[in-house]
Amino acid sequence: MPFAERVKVNFDHPDSMDTPLLAEHVRQLRAGQATERPTYDYANFQRLKGTVRIEPRAAIIVEGILIFENKALRDVLDIKIFVDTDADLRFIRRLVRDIRDRGRTTEMVVEQYTKTVRPMHLEFVEPSKRYADVIIPVGGHNDVGIDLLIQKIRSLVPRSGPQ
Repeated sequence: MPFAERVKVNFDHPDSMDTPLLAEHVRQLRAGQATERPTYDYANFQRLKGTVRIEPRAAIIVEGILIFENKALRDVLDIKIFVDTDADLRFIRRLVRDIRDRGRTTEMVVEQYTKTVRPMHLEFVEPSKRYADVIIPVGGHNDVGIDLLIQKIRSLVPRSGPQ
């Protein structure tokens, strides 16, 4: 797809993600099999040819704003955590990241935010938090909630070596 067309794609819509592949990779990792994660060039809006080998581990962390939107992916997750962050902070983080790391201008970030990011957040991300097992408010700055999660995760992950 030419760059001019890729720029027009709504990458904040769940259909722009290869979520079935992600769910399959999580299943493989849980089964003890390594996977090859695709790589992505955010500045040019395209998947690259190279991959990154991911080895199975005792714990697998899957993060992303759209991961609870897909039932097949939700079904392979043991604990679903939604970190709730205020909209202004989310926007500021995006603005800084996109200018610093992706070569965007302030105007480009604002336009994308108003045309796709905010509407998709309201349509898909915000409603998906109902699928979370735990919602951590205050953008993750919640020591009590985080301590409880750490205890739960430790109870699920087998320990090896000296305790």
